Amino acid sequence: MSKLKVAVIGAGAWGTALADHLARHGHMVRLWAYEPEVAQAVQEEHVNPLFLPDFALHPGLEGVGDLAHALEGAELVVLVMPTHVFRDVLGQAAPHLPAGANIVACSKGIEGNTGFTMCQVAADVLAPLHLPRLAALSGPSFAKEVAAGAPTVVTVASRVPEVAEAVQAAFTGPRFRVYTSGDLIGVELGGAVKNPLAIAAGMVAGLELGHNTMSAMITRGLAEMTRLALSLGAEPATIAGLAGLGDLVLTCTGSLSRNRTVGTRLAKGESIDQITASMRQVAEGVKNTRTVLALARRTGVEMPIIEAVEGVIYQGMKPQDALHDLMTREPKPEVY
Repeated sequence: MSKLKVAVIGAGAWGTALADHLARHGHMVRLWAYEPEVAQAVQEEHVNPLFLPDFALHPGLEGVGDLAHALEGAELVVLVMPTHVFRDVLGQAAPHLPAGANIVACSKGIEGNTGFTMCQVAADVLAPLHLPRLAALSGPSFAKEVAAGAPTVVTVASRVPEVAEAVQAAFTGPRFRVYTSGDLIGVELGGAVKNPLAIAAGMVAGLELGHNTMSAMITRGLAEMTRLALSLGAEPATIAGLAGLGDLVLTCTGSLSRNRTVGTRLAKGESIDQITASMRQVAEGVKNTRTVLALARRTGVEMPIIEAVEGVIYQGMKPQDALHDLMTREPKPEVY
């Protein structure tokens, strides 16, 4: 494997874990951080005390606070910004993107105003010469477990097979296995829709409703994800795979899931303002509940679980009442 010059844009937990993984895999990696103190800590102390504490980072990983410097000479650009600032940061980075770099979006979400996935945002922002080099990486992958070296398996999708294969080669290692896909929209939608569904799962856990309820919630959540994804041209196998079912199960059941934690705290009686004010890192599902629901309504897709989560977060509905409404809906066939 040849060493690449890599720029990772975004030094939250996921961006830091990916940058550290790539550095340990032999690449020359620069990690851009919005927070100057994070860039300095990565560079001088080889830690990210704000977003990934208690993990020693590879000493060769360079922390930087200047986008132009981070992107200089990059052959692979990894985008890991929060979705609500993705467009703005990418717009600032665009003039500095090397023409031949592969660009892989690792942020999971839907843009609020447009209903765009992150690769669609990138296609809207970047010059045409960059568009064939776009890819998305997604799948069941908690940042802390990747940082700890737990075996992890994900999918990278691109419309250009050679781009997907190049990103696969760059990321693949003994503890990080990457599959390729040509279904870019399916991979991105799976990663976006699972976040508000994980908030629903957290409410199930917080209400202590048991395994029957949790299993039903995940299964019917997968049905909602599938309906939306297929309506937008995704392949069924993608939603049944790592970026769909795999990430959904992880985020709905894992104790490290920020979105699940939000749901659990909502079920215990906290308000969404109290919860978000206390969280340093973004729980993407809070904003994406409305963006996913808006996208579903524009495409005529029914997503009752997402509607229930929106009611609890934004309309003051009690989780118990949202559950009652779901359970007493008009009977339907399982597949429709």
